[in-house]
Amino acid sequence: MERVRGPSGELALRRAGGHFEIISNGVFLMDTRDGRSERALVAAALDGPRGPYDVLIGGLGVGFSLREALDTPGTRRVTVVEIEPAVITWNRGPLGAVVGEPLNDPRTEVVNADLVAWIRAGTGRYDAICLDIDNGPGWTVTEENAGLYTGAGLDALIARLAPGGRLAVWSAAAAPEFARRLESRFDAVRTVEVPVPRGEPDVVYVSSGPRTAGR
Repeated sequence: MERVRGPSGELALRRAGGHFEIISNGVFLMDTRDGRSERALVAAALDGPRGPYDVLIGGLGVGFSLREALDTPGTRRVTVVEIEPAVITWNRGPLGAVVGEPLNDPRTEVVNADLVAWIRAGTGRYDAICLDIDNGPGWTVTEENAGLYTGAGLDALIARLAPGGRLAVWSAAAAPEFARRLESRFDAVRTVEVPVPRGEPDVVYVSSGPRTAGR
């Protein structure tokens, strides 16, 4: 349907039957067929006392994570940081119709920025931070994103958590080394597995009780 050049290279939106797919540099990135994994990311982060919640989502994708956050009782505000302008445009177009036009919700704020730089530069704090900008800590879309999963990157994320806040990170596969890094910085780290039609389950790491800067 459409092919563009963006900050991370070539990005394409294409129709596949009744669904849409986003292709990054010739590699399948995501589609609208099944949003269970993206929804589970947010549901795990907001599984606790009722809000009000201020939520930060890293990566707009096809809108499933944002939709889940808006549908959760008590959500007051959702900030979505997306590096690719085309993804935002597509979510205002054909992708938005799939998930009920979440960008039109007055509680939604969309920021077109590199999440890694934006996290380090800002001062706002959130009750939940949900990250889905890569295929996981060991399979990043760009080399720069790898810094987000290091100790320094986690410290920067913790600094943006409100008291009692949670960090949830999506991965297409288990990442034991990253899990140990989380355990060294949080009192509690929970692993949520999301079954997929083929292969190993997707994994969501949910962490609470930071021991460093966010305390």
